[in-house]
Amino acid sequence: MANLPIKLQPGAAFDRIDGWDADVEGRAVLKVRVRARPVDGEANQALVKYLAKALGVPKSSVDLRRGGQSRLKMIVVEGLDEAALRARIDAVTAAR
Repeated sequence: MANLPIKLQPGAAFDRIDGWDADVEGRAVLKVRVRARPVDGEANQALVKYLAKALGVPKSSVDLRRGGQSRLKMIVVEGLDEAALRARIDAVTAAR
């Protein structure tokens, strides 16, 4: 199981992982954009679906643990450790 801090931008032109950034406290967060609007949880659902596809894991392995109403979120990815998760994210961002 790996924790993945996310900074989400809903309402973007397309779904995309922008790469790593730092939050106001200096902690690493992954910047992600989704097309869905933040209405009735649509952006959160789109985030989970997009991350599962991008990371090559089943959607059931990706869970939103914190930040349902915030741009800063904590996602838990089952079946991957921290190193494997970072390697997959790096592969996705390098492929752009």
